[in-house]
Amino acid sequence: MKRLLLICMSLWLSAPLQASELGDDGLHKAAWMRETFKDLSEDLEEANAEGKRLAVIIEQQNCIYCKKMHENVFSDPSVFQYLIDHFFVVQINMFGNVEVTDFDGQTLEEREMVSKWGMLFTPTMMFFPDQLDNLAPANVVMVASMPGAFGKETTKNLLSWVKDKIYEIPGVSFQKYHAEKLNARQASQSD
Repeated sequence: MKRLLLICMSLWLSAPLQASELGDDGLHKAAWMRETFKDLSEDLEEANAEGKRLAVIIEQQNCIYCKKMHENVFSDPSVFQYLIDHFFVVQINMFGNVEVTDFDGQTLEEREMVSKWGMLFTPTMMFFPDQLDNLAPANVVMVASMPGAFGKETTKNLLSWVKDKIYEIPGVSFQKYHAEKLNARQASQSD
């Protein structure tokens, strides 16, 4: 009996605590996602009040790339914690019918909003500035997007590039920033 208890405890302790589960809508649910009324202006205010950056993640049921991101990237302890600490993430169902209010004030069902924004892939993460100069659709005001599944390093680097507003530095594209981070990591590993 003691041995069975030890085996159960070891399995429980080895399970990733950051794993997401599937919700009733068939989409992955993670602790770093926020349940909101999907009014992006209100979500931006709330994100700012918490000192976080607003992001929207567009997903769909049975998406193999969404599954890959949730199981292999978002569940990584450093990525998971970075999302919790620095981002206010709202999930949108690519084919859902929940109403979303865009920054320009227009309210549409999720599937119509995703179409309005011209988003074609899941998962897609859209990142927003902390202040908006005008009322425009989310796809116009976003500072970056990540369409599709990427690895841990690319995802971590994009999150830090957005959080630290590196996109505001002239001449420092994400590609340049990412390459510098990878080169620095490789150099530290070879020492």
